[in-house]
Amino acid sequence: MTLFTTPFGVRATAAEVLAGLDLTGRRMIVTGGASGLGTETVRALADAGARVTIATRNPALAKPILEEFPNTEAVALDLADLSSVRAFCDAWDRPIDAIVANAGVMMLPTRQVNAQGWEMQLATNYLGHFALVTGLHNALLAAEKPRVVVVSSGAQLMADFDFDDPQFERRPYDPFVAYAQSKTADVLLAIGISHRWAADGISANACAPGSIHTNLARHLDQATAKALGAMDDEGNLVTPDYFKTPEQGAATSVLLAASPLLDGVTGRYFEDNQEAEIIDGGPHLMARGIDKLPGLVANWSIDPAAADRLWDYTLPVVREPA
Repeated sequence: MTLFTTPFGVRATAAEVLAGLDLTGRRMIVTGGASGLGTETVRALADAGARVTIATRNPALAKPILEEFPNTEAVALDLADLSSVRAFCDAWDRPIDAIVANAGVMMLPTRQVNAQGWEMQLATNYLGHFALVTGLHNALLAAEKPRVVVVSSGAQLMADFDFDDPQFERRPYDPFVAYAQSKTADVLLAIGISHRWAADGISANACAPGSIHTNLARHLDQATAKALGAMDDEGNLVTPDYFKTPEQGAATSVLLAASPLLDGVTGRYFEDNQEAEIIDGGPHLMARGIDKLPGLVANWSIDPAAADRLWDYTLPVVREPA
């Protein structure tokens, strides 16, 4: 398969990707849109004219961007709480042109679970988004060219989805492995949507934003931060050359959500505004250094059989009564 390319480079910003586009009349949802990459995603889409709903645990945090763009709104959504996701979906009564599944948590230091017994990183990053997207299927169908964008991470290169023990009930809990597994699940979500809903005209792609200083890294331990080159020996945050700004990190998300270049493109994984090369994943890649691994996706992350298996594993959970 020929890799899909665009004219936008690694340092392109979200505003540059959408320059000249008029998204007036488009309705989009961005989860986690009240901070970090989510805010820059919302800002670029709203500045191009889209009506954007910021789905966030704390709508009050979205006040600055609501004041900046009158074509935005903030609605409460806790992805780790399936009753909150169901309430959001039940209240929605408009077509949706794009859902950007952006919200997430990373490297929780201890194992936590939600009400369904799902490990919290997997519950938040994947399960909640699965419930949201499937719950809004009819609203996506009502749009002309609906899209789903699932924000993953280069961490998907490091861990497959463990169908034998996905919730770390038997194997020792590892914050990074749990995060990596959830990001693999995110890519598989996009593959599953593409496989099952392409005939409905719904496209779905996954992406990695790259390395950026955001609140997502609040649980990152100092040893890991130093290994990434993001902290010096005195504990001060530093910005390595390979890090992006939030405006640059949001570029691939808005490319997939709104650019006409992506019309009809589905079931793929992008980073740095280009489709990624498929390689064999595994923890051995850590030795190469995270800055040497951009533009790559693990074969297990885009495996259609794994995507179908994960969909079938997840669907009964979201259908259970709240």
